[in-house]
Amino acid sequence: MRTKPRRSPAGDSLFVVGLIGQAGSGKTSVARALERDGARVIDADALGHVVVNGDPEVRAALSAEYGAGVYGPTGLDRARVADTVFRDPAARERLNRLVHPRIIEGIRARLDELRAARAAGVVVVDAALLLDWGFERECDAVLAVTSPRAAQLERLAAQRGWSAAQAERVLGAQRPVAELTAAADMTIDNHGHPEALEQAARRALEQLRAATANRKGRDGSPC
Repeated sequence: MRTKPRRSPAGDSLFVVGLIGQAGSGKTSVARALERDGARVIDADALGHVVVNGDPEVRAALSAEYGAGVYGPTGLDRARVADTVFRDPAARERLNRLVHPRIIEGIRARLDELRAARAAGVVVVDAALLLDWGFERECDAVLAVTSPRAAQLERLAAQRGWSAAQAERVLGAQRPVAELTAAADMTIDNHGHPEALEQAARRALEQLRAATANRKGRDGSPC
């Protein structure tokens, strides 16, 4: 009996993979590698940018909480908001209640567009908070990406300019690695070698597709 909730056998030709991992794990690199192989990627973080910058209700709410100056010529000052929400759990909860339902709606809308177009193939839902949203129930499989903590801190410093203290605050607010790997159907360990990571991503996808096809072919039960 399958204990991990996944979507029921569907009438579409999509293979929906939820991609999870802590900040700095290399999750985005895995998504890009799969995209180069032809997968469609739905990037929850990119949708979040659209929501906070383009949704009038969200802009009004964030301006009211953080001041009108929280929006500049290029959009929301995400660093300023992040500095608050990763120190103040109540502020983080307010932000999540405001933004997350709109991101989930955007993911579902994109999947519906693909189904309406009778698209086929792999769709990667790149979403660090996939499990918090319960969206694993709308995926065929879930793939986790992990990395040594020191490597995560190094990437976050190089890519986002975060100090070690900032990075630790963010990582401390995220689900522990053990929870991510327990919820996933497969885990990729990223040790910082891009070619090895890309090969591991390709192998993992092949194995996930085979395992899911076997499961559905065996009993036709909900995933």
